[in-house]
Amino acid sequence: MTGARHGPLASLSPRSRAFLLTALAGAGTARAAYAAAKSRPPGGQQAWARTNHRGEPVTLLEGPAVAAGTVAAAVIAPGVPARARAAAALAGVGAAAFGGYDDLAGSGDRRGFRGHLGALREGQLTTGAVKLGGIGATGIAAACTLGGSPADMAINAGLVAGSANLLNLFDLRPGRAIKVALLAAAALRRPARAAADGAGAACIVAAAAGSAAGLLGEDLGERAMLGDAGANALGAVLGAAAAASLPRGARLAALAAIAGLTAASEVVSFTKVIERTPPLRWLDMLGRRPPALPGGGRPSGSGDCQVAAVPPGAAAARAAAAPAGRVPAGGNGSHRAAAAQVDDPVRPHASGRAADAASGT
Repeated sequence: MTGARHGPLASLSPRSRAFLLTALAGAGTARAAYAAAKSRPPGGQQAWARTNHRGEPVTLLEGPAVAAGTVAAAVIAPGVPARARAAAALAGVGAAAFGGYDDLAGSGDRRGFRGHLGALREGQLTTGAVKLGGIGATGIAAACTLGGSPADMAINAGLVAGSANLLNLFDLRPGRAIKVALLAAAALRRPARAAADGAGAACIVAAAAGSAAGLLGEDLGERAMLGDAGANALGAVLGAAAAASLPRGARLAALAAIAGLTAASEVVSFTKVIERTPPLRWLDMLGRRPPALPGGGRPSGSGDCQVAAVPPGAAAARAAAAPAGRVPAGGNGSHRAAAAQVDDPVRPHASGRAADAASGT
């Protein structure tokens, strides 16, 4: 008992202890899930493997591991109301499932809302369209679980689904989406703690932040990537935390910002904006490997941490067939793809993390 009273957590308030312990649980669970998945990957290693521009292997297994850590920590976190706990778990599991489906089965032939809706008009059902519908349904289910008036449920559904999609838009360079998630978690922590349930809503935020931070090093080191499974799940759970804790006015403001950024992404490259804004560029490059060009040179710009969505066994053949100076484009499952492609709001893994020196996107 003496050790408990005078231990390193003794100086923290009960709410701060709950937040910290939930974040640590998320980080530990995500790390354990990642190690387990790497040792025995479902469907085999090749299903999750991609090759980046350096010719180095990366894995998509980070995404399911982050989703597992987030959901598990939210479920066991202390003081979370039953409805908020269930909504967060539902949001994380649903978004991860539909995002993972798009990671593994998507072709990348159609990108963006317009691309997928255009395919539907032509009678084609893309994996991105399935994901859009699935995450939308997930948002509705999470909002119904939280309850409230019809207006509140509509707002909350938009927050969950919109946050899932928006965070995925930033998953175009190593570590970027996780950094955005951590900034969002920091912004949500204070209003979440001020909510009627106190530490409960804040612990949902802690679950997402801890899980993301636990595997940040893998993402920055270009050994793994979030993919849609991880980015969608993180965004959905943070959206559920906002829905469970913010007053209606703040939720409407957040939803308007999400809608505005999502609409802007159809015509504006977030990467170009970041590259042209020194503070954002500094934060974006923080912790990343230095850029390198073939032959040992380094460009004056930043961020060549792209991945072509090509299984390792096919990388050499595609590279031989590609035009000089271009990174060969891949098929499904990579959000760090070829230089010739542009940012994609629905399937960023099919077009993002492009070679900055080649395209600047």
